[in-house]
Amino acid sequence: MKLLYKPFALIAGIVGAKLGERAFRALWAQLDSDEPPKPTLREATTGKVVAAAALEAAVHSGAKAATTRATARSFHYLTGFWPGDEAKPEEQKSKQEKEKAKRG
Repeated sequence: MKLLYKPFALIAGIVGAKLGERAFRALWAQLDSDEPPKPTLREATTGKVVAAAALEAAVHSGAKAATTRATARSFHYLTGFWPGDEAKPEEQKSKQEKEKAKRG
């Protein structure tokens, strides 16, 4: 079933990259009227270059995680199969213990 998920993941990656790019451009437009500086631009300050790169990386990572998660959940809803990793047995055991402690 994981092989069946691969095309969905590929499409989600492309969509996530496009969404991340657009979100970064929109966010940067709110911060500065100029285009985001490239690291090799002589006139750009180091702080502005680093800030732009860090913001771009954060937005791209967030968009990728959101689209990947939405795709995995949709695939699970449609097929009943979770395409990713399951929790490790130790993690499941500790979650169960925490739930028991909450109940009383």
